[in-house]
Amino acid sequence: MKAEQTAAVAPEQAGKRFDQAAAEIFNITRSAAITYIGSGALSLNGKPAKKNTPLKEGDVITFDRPDPVKPDAEPEDIPVKIVYEDEYLAVVDKPKGMVVHPAPGNYTGTLVSALLYQMQGRLSGINGVERPGIVHRIDKDTSGLLIIAKNDEAHLKLAEQIKEHTFTRIYEGIVVGRPKEDSGSVCKSVGRNPKDRKKMAAGVSNGREARTDYELIEAYRGFSLLRFTLYTGRTHQIRVHMSSIGHPLMGDTVYGAGNTAFEKKHADVLQGQCLHARYIGFTHPVTGEFMEFDGGRPDYFEKIIGFLNENG
Repeated sequence: MKAEQTAAVAPEQAGKRFDQAAAEIFNITRSAAITYIGSGALSLNGKPAKKNTPLKEGDVITFDRPDPVKPDAEPEDIPVKIVYEDEYLAVVDKPKGMVVHPAPGNYTGTLVSALLYQMQGRLSGINGVERPGIVHRIDKDTSGLLIIAKNDEAHLKLAEQIKEHTFTRIYEGIVVGRPKEDSGSVCKSVGRNPKDRKKMAAGVSNGREARTDYELIEAYRGFSLLRFTLYTGRTHQIRVHMSSIGHPLMGDTVYGAGNTAFEKKHADVLQGQCLHARYIGFTHPVTGEFMEFDGGRPDYFEKIIGFLNENG
């Protein structure tokens, strides 16, 4: 059953965009507000309005908030390494090969299923669709640290840090070849590949602003170990950015790697791109304390480095 809510635009919100003010008033994310505006669930003065409509003091926003849709997942007793946990959030170390959200072909064995079991329902569920606790995502074949919110307030505050680029995310990955410069930035928009909707592409007209900084850690014969700092979090961002400058992630057959003799020889260890979310840093949404976690490197990553050292 829908719950209708109304709110008048306060003086301090006058001049703001419809989507921005609605997100603040109803404690939803900006992307959720845009979705609800498009569906008609959010209206302005009793009528549909565009997301960028500037508001005036006294305007009335109505929100026909739909009931949250249950996730396509059931709790499963799946071991997941919990690096840190308190009553507001948790930091987990997602293994390579685990999908974060249920999706066609992957309805079981997901991180969401594991969290539903381990956290026993103590997870956020905002945006109209219950995506328990997930504040940000990493790809199935990317390993590493993720932050999990246990209530909606923590979720929104953490998501705001990501939006404002104050949430630190540092990855390590091995790329094919060696970049011309030992450090640099890739600043290219990332969006759906117009020729293949299952893939992303850099520099496309429908893309969103994206920036990835990289730094050389170690060079090997034919490959380089790099450190990546994310300033935005677009889908497949690091993979697409590095492929766009001619240095795809080792093992990433989707974006142009996987063809060297080394990659073929060690494909059973790689099992996809060699990319790991090693470090996160953020301000605790309740205590205000800055927290940082370094998950180190997983076994598969260390094995590949060992093989590269043997390779010369």
